[in-house]
Amino acid sequence: MAEDAWNSRDPVKVSLAYTPDSVWRNRSAFFQGRDAIVEFLTLKWQRELDYRLIKDLHAFAGNRIAVRFRYEWRDADGRWWRSYGNENWDFDGAGLMQRREASINDIPIAGEERRFHWAAPGPRPDTVPGLDNTPF
Repeated sequence: MAEDAWNSRDPVKVSLAYTPDSVWRNRSAFFQGRDAIVEFLTLKWQRELDYRLIKDLHAFAGNRIAVRFRYEWRDADGRWWRSYGNENWDFDGAGLMQRREASINDIPIAGEERRFHWAAPGPRPDTVPGLDNTPF
């Protein structure tokens, strides 16, 4: 569900999975609250064009989940990028995410190196494998 929400590129929809006072670290950005989440994601998807994401569960215990992810996007100059990362999520008793910490690395790729080609925005089709079945 998280992957599908992010692939919708709808900042308001994504923000509703988080507590009103959710705390985020994304790369070197630190902020708190749904309004800040919407603002951050709006700017992100204005810079990261043609965004397509795959997330895979890595581990979980109690109210914590660790995921790894990979996404591809292009910048305003038409250069393609693949971003790799890990997230740690903490949830409240109602199942909303109260804390998200993301570490992300970007590498430039040639357009022909792209692997994520489904129609976007929208969910990843069932025919596109998760990260366990895709090379780096």
